[in-house]
Amino acid sequence: MALDNYFTGIQHVGFPAGNLDETKAFYEKLGFELAGEFMYNDARCAFMKYGNLMIETWEGDKIADVDGAINHISLNTTDADAALKEAKAMGLNLIDTEIQTRPFWEKGIRFFNIYGPNHEKIEFCEIVK
Repeated sequence: MALDNYFTGIQHVGFPAGNLDETKAFYEKLGFELAGEFMYNDARCAFMKYGNLMIETWEGDKIADVDGAINHISLNTTDADAALKEAKAMGLNLIDTEIQTRPFWEKGIRFFNIYGPNHEKIEFCEIVK
């Protein structure tokens, strides 16, 4: 098996917002639409969509407003459990050794993160159907 059997492409790119309302307004000016807004740990998180490009942005992160402050790239994962098992078998640099969850979208998400060779964070995210 290969890990690419469990994802279909980029799901979203995530970065922190210094001011979430200003960030949403900026991307709306560029033609993005608000696809969803959620609360997590007393912080708001927004998903902005333009065509097949989705941006996740959130408030309350100390790295906001720093050049290059992209937090992660997320891959649209079809089976988070199987993907995590494969990532472990491949000996990848796991950030999460167990599946994480968030109450985003209608039924939540299930995901885990790894580091790439340049310390980039890659999220394998399954939107629960």
